[in-house]
Amino acid sequence: MRYLTGAGLILLAGAVWSIQGVLIRQLHEAGSWAVLFWRSFGMIPVLVIWIGPGRVLPALRGVGAAGVVGGLGLVLAFGGAIVALQSTTVANAMLLFSASPFFAAVFGRVLLGEPVSVPTWGAIVLALVGILVMVGGIGQIGGGQVLGTVAALISAAGFAGFTITIRWGHVADSLPVVLLGGIFSTFAGGATALLAGQTLAVPPFEAGLAFGMGVVTLTGGMYLYTKGSQAVPAAQATLLSLVEVLLAPMWAWIFLRETLSSNTALGGAVLLAAVALNAAFGLRAARPNPNRP
Repeated sequence: MRYLTGAGLILLAGAVWSIQGVLIRQLHEAGSWAVLFWRSFGMIPVLVIWIGPGRVLPALRGVGAAGVVGGLGLVLAFGGAIVALQSTTVANAMLLFSASPFFAAVFGRVLLGEPVSVPTWGAIVLALVGILVMVGGIGQIGGGQVLGTVAALISAAGFAGFTITIRWGHVADSLPVVLLGGIFSTFAGGATALLAGQTLAVPPFEAGLAFGMGVVTLTGGMYLYTKGSQAVPAAQATLLSLVEVLLAPMWAWIFLRETLSSNTALGGAVLLAAVALNAAFGLRAARPNPNRP
């Protein structure tokens, strides 16, 4: 797969994920852990069908230790996000989620030996500046509880870790890794809901909507992202996926009539510039040099 194709798939994945915020706002009675359970459970049948029912067990065994680590990384990414959004402000959580490219850059350098170019570091910093403007400034970092801050960072690290394992383990077919993540997250969501006193027997509409999110938006986005990340360095992949942060407020403005502030518009423009620059630098680096021996 060529770099441009991979980058396009990752951008599309971010766009698909960005819709989930509007859908989650339609869930009023289901607890957060119940939503995690039903959403993760919705991933499983789709992935089983895509892989092939008769190939599931061999495929799961074939991903090895890297696949298990990647699946656990998704548990941290999904679960950490839920805890963060419960324990701190949305602005604080979104800001800390954007640390994922930094984690990916460090993990990629240590585990894969992937160098992070100066332009990529510059794009990461520019993206963080844009997100800071969107959420209202650096003061928002201290606006949440310690638990929420730590959980958001764990979520960012978990997603970066998942991205790294796809490349680290040279996983030819990443769908079994996503399936492991769905299975692990289903058990984690169900167990935590029961321990927290939340019922999984939520209203049928809300259970169906959460399940449908797992079937369509979560699984579809993960499929696109894992395919694209096979051709894009980890730090650049996580940076491109930040298009989710850019689009989510737009969908809320269009469908929920939430106010789109000037800070959101300005910060979104800066973030979009960072994503575009990252893609341009990555494409330039991926092109063969005819003068190179």
